[in-house]
Amino acid sequence: MCGIVGAVSKRNIVPILIEGLKRLEYRGYDSCGVAVHQDGELRRARSTARVAELETGVAADHVQGGTGIAHTRWATHGAPAVHNAHPHFSHGADARQASAGRVALVHNGIIENHDDLRAELKAKGYRFDSQTDTEVIAHLVDHLYDGDLLDAVQRATLRLRGAYAIAVFCRDEPHRVIGAREGSPLVLGIGTGDRAGDHFLASDAMALAGVTDQIVYLEEGDVVDLQLGKVWITQRSPDARYVPVQRQVRTVHAHSGAAELGPYRHYMQKEIFEQPKAIADTLSEVNGISPELFGDGAYSIFKNIDSVLILACGTSYYAGSTAKYWLESIAKIPTSVEIASEYRYRDSVPNPRTLVVTISQSGETADTLAALKHARSLGMKHTLTVCNVSTSAMVRECELAYITRAGVEIGVASTKAFTTQLVGLFLLTLSLAQVRGHLTDEQEAAHLKALRHLPVAVQGVLALEPQVIAWSEEFARKENALFLGRGLHYPIALEGALKLKEISYIHAEAYPAGELKHGPLALVTAAMPVVTVAPNDALLEKLKSNLQEVRARGGELFVFADGDTRIESSEGLHVIRMPEHYGALSPILHVVPLQLLAYHTACARGTDVDKPRNLAKSVTVE
Repeated sequence: MCGIVGAVSKRNIVPILIEGLKRLEYRGYDSCGVAVHQDGELRRARSTARVAELETGVAADHVQGGTGIAHTRWATHGAPAVHNAHPHFSHGADARQASAGRVALVHNGIIENHDDLRAELKAKGYRFDSQTDTEVIAHLVDHLYDGDLLDAVQRATLRLRGAYAIAVFCRDEPHRVIGAREGSPLVLGIGTGDRAGDHFLASDAMALAGVTDQIVYLEEGDVVDLQLGKVWITQRSPDARYVPVQRQVRTVHAHSGAAELGPYRHYMQKEIFEQPKAIADTLSEVNGISPELFGDGAYSIFKNIDSVLILACGTSYYAGSTAKYWLESIAKIPTSVEIASEYRYRDSVPNPRTLVVTISQSGETADTLAALKHARSLGMKHTLTVCNVSTSAMVRECELAYITRAGVEIGVASTKAFTTQLVGLFLLTLSLAQVRGHLTDEQEAAHLKALRHLPVAVQGVLALEPQVIAWSEEFARKENALFLGRGLHYPIALEGALKLKEISYIHAEAYPAGELKHGPLALVTAAMPVVTVAPNDALLEKLKSNLQEVRARGGELFVFADGDTRIESSEGLHVIRMPEHYGALSPILHVVPLQLLAYHTACARGTDVDKPRNLAKSVTVE
């Protein structure tokens, strides 16, 4: 959600910090800042504008140094304002230190006991300049500091409850930065070549693209000490002591070139049109259906499960909801889908023979990670993730994985990550069906043929863009919309409504079409556009009856229909015909025009398409 970059170097690291923040902008933020050790003091610059404006201010004020930290903040505690922006300084409880900070700190996550710590530190004389939980950590580290910053941070983390990734440095110890993580991601970068001896911290390896490809993924409870030419990692033990540990150094080639817009107006538009390639890449190593697509040992796990539990949030939850239809109809296996943020807080009935499937674009989604750990704590040890980042915490935490190949997704509103997740989940369905004896050779061949044709089919849907643009001009004048779908396409209607509200700020809701008469029909007027997903499937005739219910109340219908549905345009009924019917894979095709509709409506309304208000790309807090 928020972004962290830190560095210890022999040279000025401000350009690296700023560039790192730029690489993390896609996550979403409402303020940003940088702090360095300069001429024996701490200096910082903070802004509620974009990183580019921060860069201009830093250059004008000649902020530079070899030790520093930087941050992009998505507001949780305290409004988006400069005094709440990171980095935060602790000036000490001594009034004589009030003019110059001693400790500088940035933080991702949420500290649950910040109120108690704030009261304690106020009683000791500390002055609070923000409403953030982060400033509490800075003052706590300062209070515990006695000449050794590593010791102070280690002792401070023992007092914290909640999730955090922090980077901190001290005025009195130049060329030293301490990082710590619990529940939020943090990576260590090792400098090579002309940067040998330099060390870096970041919340995402992408922030360090072009700086180093030698990455250490810190584990839960790790505290890392960065100095010139030296690095130590310690891990909190069960008895609350910190002991030295070794962590694997991985070569990670971050996608530094993925942020080029090319001929597109926005990253979201680019990513919508990248879907044929993303799907093809995701399928590039699939030569047949086999449990081993998901990792070694998958066959024995698949053979011994009798149900599936899917945990996900947001768009990934709708991917899981679609997969439920596939898993139960094709693999004949009972499947439940849970919103991850709700699952861990309710009483459930665990089944040790359940396959727990998590879905996450980033692999760092805090709610989904917490739900996964909760499921494991209940005795459900068989875990699998469908994820777009092979080095993420989700992949490391699960027994099995299917890595999608969507590439970096910059736009906050997910598009190609969603469709590639559906591809991975369909492969999971076929693999489970095969193991359970519900997939014949002929069926496997037919499904593989359909999958291989999918990129071409999506390309055909993208050719509908001019017709969707015409609809978007009408939608741009609306403030409310309904989306309808039935069966396998109900989750696609939900996803379409989510996309429209995310980036155009039009209130949109989705319903199973059969539920219209149970309440939502009361909302239908000529001012309420009703978007309908209408594939030529077993529920088509039922859906046509639902459309008549809307027309009888004067509602305006916008229907994405398969070519052979015999739904014709007429007054109050607008139809865009899909190029072909695609059977079980139809949801992957039908979601694409819904993405285009949301995108072009947002463009017509003049909203910030790639960075919609109040939202972040990677949600690493609860």
